[in-house]
Amino acid sequence: MGMQISAELLDGIVLAVVQQADTYGYALTQQIQETIDISPSTLYPVLRRLKAQGALSTYDKPFGGRNRRYYQLTPLGAQILRDTEKNWQTHKTQIDYFLTKPESKEDAE
Repeated sequence: MGMQISAELLDGIVLAVVQQADTYGYALTQQIQETIDISPSTLYPVLRRLKAQGALSTYDKPFGGRNRRYYQLTPLGAQILRDTEKNWQTHKTQIDYFLTKPESKEDAE
């Protein structure tokens, strides 16, 4: 069982994926699931919330006789992502202080 991911970090992960390239919900879910064990039913509400906040915009593109809804990062979304990255680095450094032990001389021998 893995550790819980906070809503702020999950938002940041989604924004980071969309920053790489505009994407649709299923592809985004597949990409995140390659690394993190998370349910698609968790990610779609995140996409809706980020869109409602103005962090993402959407556009439709025809595919196989239907439209796919693509998500695109907005300037606000880029700022939220930068803030999340900065907060993550601070948080990671603080947690690493306790959980990451430097190699001792005895271990090196």
